[in-house]
Amino acid sequence: MGTRSTIAMKTEEGKLRTIYCHWDGYVDHNGRILLNNYTTPEKVKALIDLGDLSQLSTEVGEVRTFGIDGQGEQPELPMFGNWCTAYHRDRGEDWTNVAPQTFDNAQEMVEHYAEAWCEFFYIWNGQDWLVSNGKKDAKGYPIFDYVEVAILEEIVG
Repeated sequence: MGTRSTIAMKTEEGKLRTIYCHWDGYVDHNGRILLNNYTTPEKVKALIDLGDLSQLSTEVGEVRTFGIDGQGEQPELPMFGNWCTAYHRDRGEDWTNVAPQTFDNAQEMVEHYAEAWCEFFYIWNGQDWLVSNGKKDAKGYPIFDYVEVAILEEIVG
């Protein structure tokens, strides 16, 4: 079973352009990968442009296919070393079902993806990665913190 997450970037219009990621969404995995490897607007945009992901990795990578359609063996995770595995690019899934989605704000994004059992929500604000585990404040807004802080909290416990 995957630890589902979302990965979003703030657009120039102030909206959130978002993708879903099925595997390893917890802070010590996807959070670290985002923090250490997707540190410029260009890299984050290239990641989001892939659409929904099966697996996040340290590089966007290139097109490759595998035997998900029964034409060969499906590789074990990590599927392609340090390349992301995208549902459309690599698995041939319909783009209309896996394309990035846009939301007006973080609350709307979290509510939408919580229905898909997402447990972690990442936002690139143009400089830093933020993360929420879906907890909300007294007014019902999702609580976000810097990924670095969330990693430290896991270490210190």
